[in-house]
Amino acid sequence: MAAPMRKISRRTALGLGLAVGTSVVALPGAEAASPHGPAGAGHARSAVTKAFTADRATVLRNPLNGWVLYGDTSFPDDFWTSRDAISVPGVEGTVRASDYASTFYLRIAWSRLEPAEGVYGWDTDKDLKAAIATAQERGLRLAFRVVVDSRDKSYGFTPDFVRDAGAAGYETRTGSRTVWSPYPDDPVFQAKYAAFVRAFAQRFDDPGTVDFIDGYGLGKWGEGHSMRYVDYANRESVLRWVVDLYADAFTRVPLAINYHRLIGAEKDWGAPDADSERLLDIAVDRGFMLRHDAFGMTTYYGDWERAYAEKWRYRRPILMEGGWVTPQHNYTVDPRGYETVADVRNGEFDDSAEAHVNALDLRNGETLSWFTGSFDLVKKVVAEAGYRLYPTTVKAPAHVVAGATAEVRHDWANLGWADLPNDLPQWKNKYRPAVALLRADGTAAHIYVDSGSDPSAWRKGAVASHIFRARLAGVAKGGYRWGVAIVDTTRGNAPGIELAAKEATVGGWLVVGDVTVH
Repeated sequence: MAAPMRKISRRTALGLGLAVGTSVVALPGAEAASPHGPAGAGHARSAVTKAFTADRATVLRNPLNGWVLYGDTSFPDDFWTSRDAISVPGVEGTVRASDYASTFYLRIAWSRLEPAEGVYGWDTDKDLKAAIATAQERGLRLAFRVVVDSRDKSYGFTPDFVRDAGAAGYETRTGSRTVWSPYPDDPVFQAKYAAFVRAFAQRFDDPGTVDFIDGYGLGKWGEGHSMRYVDYANRESVLRWVVDLYADAFTRVPLAINYHRLIGAEKDWGAPDADSERLLDIAVDRGFMLRHDAFGMTTYYGDWERAYAEKWRYRRPILMEGGWVTPQHNYTVDPRGYETVADVRNGEFDDSAEAHVNALDLRNGETLSWFTGSFDLVKKVVAEAGYRLYPTTVKAPAHVVAGATAEVRHDWANLGWADLPNDLPQWKNKYRPAVALLRADGTAAHIYVDSGSDPSAWRKGAVASHIFRARLAGVAKGGYRWGVAIVDTTRGNAPGIELAAKEATVGGWLVVGDVTVH
């Protein structure tokens, strides 16, 4: 039977050098022990302490963090060529956009993913398969938005078999082409789409390869506005239906919804709808995170949007997409007085900093301008955006008796403006700090997870101090090295988060120092 957790007094906490209020937790398989002798008789005062150096420059390719590189579903032959050799003023040689990104995002038609009923593009579409494969070769995780609305598109975004099955919908013109879109409250459409989403999740509900899914996808451009219904009274029921559909299907990969002021409404723009906040909260309460597709647009990303982002700050991560399409839009009309594309990039960065976003976009048509005209901002995003976690100091015993308890103190800092959203329901607090006894070859002989410490609570500007005691049961005598990491408890406690420390890792573990087990 595990020993109960031992509470410590304020005096004891201060004596141990703990921040007042820090809890001491007992791990599964660990036991509470006296702070005067956890490492075994004769060795209680022998310890190794390692202070790590903050790294603000290295690109950390962590989940829900950093840059999101947008793909092109037509996947032209020069897609990577134009992004793999970017000339940056003042930088010797060229840079690859994918080296700065964590995620490869595809905004794609349902009809591309299911061209015939039960036939899926990820199995049959050579361009889609090539886009996914080459992104993964570059170490990028995937992300998707599935769009069903054909308005403003050159072909039908909903498969023909849906209409052929009797779904109600409407036709619109895109240039000289006539395209068809379904009503989202039509029962035939809902049945066909639900079957697709379940198949989509069966293939892509894998956090090892997929970063996030936009779990709404209705309305014009899949942004949730400009909706058309059989009956507008079904606005809320449609939102609940699609939110539940995605939430039930994707249980491991995070979902996002566009926090549009007219979510589910028939208009594309105007004063905030009185029901929008309540409807968005339905999705957020089901575990959806937030995204918005108009950062940098002072009018379209206004006071309402800023207030909604602030309401959920540190409770749900936010994904940013810029709104100005600089090759096409007259961005000089923006109230911020933009004169150049670089001004637009600065506006997008400023809005991202205010919202504490986890990820920023490298969109098609905009990616090169970040590198050729705003590379200082690219590096600033790497240094400041999202989360950047590292252990400032770790203290552990240099000697320990086999079967005794080892008392470990680990202090952490977050250099980024956002947090590691460990408490998302799809993640279920799977990331935890841990220490390991490392063999000479760098592999972990034993791993001890501090399940009482939550990285999602670590904020910029404060050091989070934790202490726990692990029982070294079943450890062979001999020499080891202590290692520290943030592990993924769903993957056998393997290191799961790249850390912002300059010191090199061994098998994903930062080395603290030598320890002898007697």
